[in-house]
Amino acid sequence: MDNYRICQLSLDDLGEILAIEEAVYSHPWTRGNFLDSFYSQHEAIGIRDEQSSLVAYFFLMPVVDELHLLTFAVSAQKQGLGYGLVLLKQMKRLAESKGFLSMMLEVRVSNARAIDIYKRFGFLEIGRRKAYYPAHHGQREDAIVMRMELKPMANDGMIEE
Repeated sequence: MDNYRICQLSLDDLGEILAIEEAVYSHPWTRGNFLDSFYSQHEAIGIRDEQSSLVAYFFLMPVVDELHLLTFAVSAQKQGLGYGLVLLKQMKRLAESKGFLSMMLEVRVSNARAIDIYKRFGFLEIGRRKAYYPAHHGQREDAIVMRMELKPMANDGMIEE
């Protein structure tokens, strides 16, 4: 992971976002889900590599004094290189800079790798949502609900690692 830049995402990035989403998730967000998020002006931040290709992104929705992580992905080819950690740090700084008191997310119970990363970053399990996610063959999968307390600060939240 050498040269990269953190950037705001827009509708112009939707094709690249969908390509990553569809490649890494068994039940990806749809174009409509992303359009709804953009139209609702949720925070959409990405990382572009040295070739200006999108390699990772997240979408955040404000809910009173908490930011809710809606979706988060690193392209399959770039996983394990540290981009996820860079985005988690960016997410935390952004939330703190805007005065949010916590961040929350849901993660599939089967996604052990993500659960471990979130726990190591400081998220704590606070509950479960039964049959939250669609799964294979019409089944449903539980979600683990995780939360992280924050210390609000005053700046714009955009960083360069």
